[in-house]
Amino acid sequence: MILHDLLPDVSLAEKKLIPAIQVPVQYNVPDLIEDVRSKLLTPPFSLPPKYFYDHHGSTLFDQICNTPEYYPTRTEAKLLGRYCLHIMDTLDVQHIIELGSGTSRKTRHLFDACQILNQTPKYWPFDVCEPMLLQTASSLQKSYDWLSVQPLAGDYSAGLRHLPKADGAGLYVFLGSSIGNFTEPEAVSFLTDVHQHMKAGDSLLLGIDRVKDKQVLEAAYNDQQGLTADFNLNVLSVLNNELAADFVLANFSHQAIFNEQDSQIEMYLQAERDQKINFRQIDEVMKIGQGEKILTEISRKYTLEGIEGLLAQAGMEIIDHFEPADEYFSLILARCQ
Repeated sequence: MILHDLLPDVSLAEKKLIPAIQVPVQYNVPDLIEDVRSKLLTPPFSLPPKYFYDHHGSTLFDQICNTPEYYPTRTEAKLLGRYCLHIMDTLDVQHIIELGSGTSRKTRHLFDACQILNQTPKYWPFDVCEPMLLQTASSLQKSYDWLSVQPLAGDYSAGLRHLPKADGAGLYVFLGSSIGNFTEPEAVSFLTDVHQHMKAGDSLLLGIDRVKDKQVLEAAYNDQQGLTADFNLNVLSVLNNELAADFVLANFSHQAIFNEQDSQIEMYLQAERDQKINFRQIDEVMKIGQGEKILTEISRKYTLEGIEGLLAQAGMEIIDHFEPADEYFSLILARCQ
């Protein structure tokens, strides 16, 4: 599939919102019921972090990003603001394809740079939430009258084989240090998928969090306002709402610790008492004892050498690297070897 075959006439794009293209999955992705049955009914208990982001969870995460302790979002945004002109002037791409685009808030730095440089790439935001994609596309087209936006609806973690191929140089964008939510084998597999979809002249812009002082890392996931705790506990409300479960949130506490051996933050919900939880919609029961934990998220942190190794395993190499003076975060520009 070639992008120019899918694009409507630009004048039409300016008049009305372009509907999202549905991107089929390449790999089977378990749904909530499958994940509960395979991961949550017997120890070690866990649940994938994708279930955090109902409406309330998304609102809480936006608030977390503004806390003094949570440095990743603002550090990455500052790097994008500082280096966006250099990045876009170096590449001069025809397409920007963002994986897990969300509200495209930080991506606006790239569009601002394009506007200054008189570049007019097409934007392809790829995310699982179609209403958010359409709302974001509408907002972007109002802010940048030259920008053509074609939303892509689907799960980027389920493979990119069915993602449309782009005519002309493309920039794949993966921000937010989301690569840290993968185990290392998963991260290599994902980046290999990206590599296999890229062609000569394409680039990858990757935001990735760095190893740093344990106290700084743990504070970022244990903010004093308790927003991260509320965010973590909210996943139990998601289970209550979606599967008619009867979790009592007060019976669990939030924990976030840095596992130095595996170089990752681990977020848990710890049971404060022995409990039996009924999932009435699927006729299942979970038993969890006092002190037992549910792993809800990992967030891997990398050294610069670790980043180079990760990309090398996926067949890519770093062509530019941007970091703040404190070396807290890396913005990486990479290409296929």
